[in-house]
Amino acid sequence: MSTSWKGIICVIDDITPTEFVRLREDDARWQVLDVREPWEFEVSSIDNAILMPMSDVPKRISELDSTRPTAVLCRSGIRSRNVAEFLAEQGFARLINIAGGINAWSQEVDATLEQY
Repeated sequence: MSTSWKGIICVIDDITPTEFVRLREDDARWQVLDVREPWEFEVSSIDNAILMPMSDVPKRISELDSTRPTAVLCRSGIRSRNVAEFLAEQGFARLINIAGGINAWSQEVDATLEQY
């Protein structure tokens, strides 16, 4: 994994849930942004994730700390990638996309989470 900067543009890495768990063990400052809909979050979610549906992110961005490293999560990794790119344009310091989303998280990290 190599999150880096080219000028002021953040390069966003896609990492697996397992890689993210290891990363967060080394640095507890990570905030996890879950960009799924509330009904999806009710089906399965990870501890301490911030629920902010993708369509709400532009109007609720002030609720996030742009200086903290941020991991973005959705169902499969597509919406989260789009949100991570938007956050990079807004000046967020460090971003990753959790590849495979909550379904991959269920397969790799916590099998008790329901896939849908």
